[in-house]
Amino acid sequence: MSTVYSVTKLNNEIKELLDAVPGYRNLLVRGEISNYKAHSSGHHYMTLKDEGAAINAVMFRSDAMRLKFRLENGMKVIVRARVSSFPRSGQVQLYIAEIIPDGTGALNLAFEQLKRKLQAEGLFDPAHKKTIPTCPQHIALVTSPTGAAVRDMIRILGRRWPLAKVTLYPAQVQGQGAAESIARALMLANAVGEAEVILCGRGGGSMEDLWAFNEEAVARAIYQSAIPVISAVGHEPDVTIADFVADLRAPTPSGAAELAVPDRAEYVLSVRALDARLHATALRQMQLRRQRLTGLQERLDLRTPANYIAEKRLLLDQMADRLCAALPVRLAHESQRLSMQRQRLITAGQSLVHRRRLRFAQAVATLDAISPLGVLARGYAVATRGTRGAVVTDAAKLKAGDTLHIRFAKGAANCRVTDTEEGV
Repeated sequence: MSTVYSVTKLNNEIKELLDAVPGYRNLLVRGEISNYKAHSSGHHYMTLKDEGAAINAVMFRSDAMRLKFRLENGMKVIVRARVSSFPRSGQVQLYIAEIIPDGTGALNLAFEQLKRKLQAEGLFDPAHKKTIPTCPQHIALVTSPTGAAVRDMIRILGRRWPLAKVTLYPAQVQGQGAAESIARALMLANAVGEAEVILCGRGGGSMEDLWAFNEEAVARAIYQSAIPVISAVGHEPDVTIADFVADLRAPTPSGAAELAVPDRAEYVLSVRALDARLHATALRQMQLRRQRLTGLQERLDLRTPANYIAEKRLLLDQMADRLCAALPVRLAHESQRLSMQRQRLITAGQSLVHRRRLRFAQAVATLDAISPLGVLARGYAVATRGTRGAVVTDAAKLKAGDTLHIRFAKGAANCRVTDTEEGV
């Protein structure tokens, strides 16, 4: 009689049979990912398919943590997995332990994926690049404290620019946790804030050795750094994500040290050349200023008050000589002019005196003609009341006994009125 299985029993036996097959415990299966889903638990669910078939697959969180790249639909991969079934649904599926990109390495794929992502976010944009200081006084090194790279960088920095202070922020640069260690060292250097530039890197190695500098944590720490960062990873052909994000890429750690500081010898030559140019320029300027001063001195000498006074004094001497030469002639002319003027004045005075004498004689004659003395001289007399009294012109105004003063042409007499005659 046939055994009757429950669905649970049947699915469990199927699982046991599949698990018991040695060849199904470590299979390599090539296919294309579809129906991919990353669960919040950290598990990854997908379907692997080719032209003729498909099979479900799951990759648990513990295995997925080792992935260096992101899974995407349409990605061709080779998976290392075991075949089993899930009793609850009876579904046969692959339990994936490792996924390798088909046709390219996992690290290369992870590199390109992260590069595209960060580039799309603008982390590589030149507009975000900070200027590297020309002569930094303080330099930070983010690298391994025991590698050859740190010794080379310290040696070159000391030789080229010994004035700069160098501070080492040690970090793990290879292996598990290296990216987080580098990111922490970068953040610490920024927190301290003393450095003017950061050199971040390590010596050469394989892509796996340099992988910490391809991690997103390091890229974002470099991008967020307020201090300019020079990437110094590996040898010149090596290219990492850190190189794209950094403010300046150096081909090697030694090259980073050379780019970070000027060469003291070149700087000395430059300073000496500038000093020579400065002296030559100063000498030319001094000569030009001396020539200009000489010219100004000559112009000043020509316009000095002493020269002006000397010229005026010479002119005065010339005028004095001319005056002295012309003075006798001028005096003779002036004497002659004064003599003539004196003669004219004498003549005019004599003429005026003669005219005045004639007028005086005429006035005297006229005065004599009308003078009372002239009348008296012709036999008339003047009677007055006393010597100072009024002239008596009317006999009616007299009475007997009045005293009169009679003035004659020669002399006078006092008389007393005895009687008067009227109307005579």
